[in-house]
Amino acid sequence: MLIASARPATEADLPDLGVLYEELETEMVALKPVWRLTDGLPEPIFEALAASIDDQDSGVLVGQIDDTTVGFLAWRHRALLPQATGAMAGVVELIFTTPEAREIGVGEAMISSFIDIASGRGIRLLDAIVPPGHRAAKNFFESNGFKARQIVMHREIR
Repeated sequence: MLIASARPATEADLPDLGVLYEELETEMVALKPVWRLTDGLPEPIFEALAASIDDQDSGVLVGQIDDTTVGFLAWRHRALLPQATGAMAGVVELIFTTPEAREIGVGEAMISSFIDIASGRGIRLLDAIVPPGHRAAKNFFESNGFKARQIVMHREIR
């Protein structure tokens, strides 16, 4: 039986995270070509991932099947407006599992771990960034209690 789990990433995970990020980028650019310029990580990718791993207000989780890394979730904390009196939101910026590892619990393990981290820090509002047209990601987040709160419209001038 396959065991799905999640844990905080370390710098030793950077090679696997780089490969997974490339797979995510390929998938997302096929859906929305501007993704790599607007919604992906800033280059150089390894430095961006390492900075998230080392930062107090962000992090990366790795999703595993047994001991094999097959996914990741990148998150950050974001301050709400001043009238929220210092409250923060936890934001899932990126989540990815390899296609062959989908629908077997890896995503659920990562989102559960993220919710535990946010809750442990007193965060009560969670956001997830989901690109339009990615029905599987939308369904995944909805099945974990998320609801649409905002839609960002985009137009390119040529």
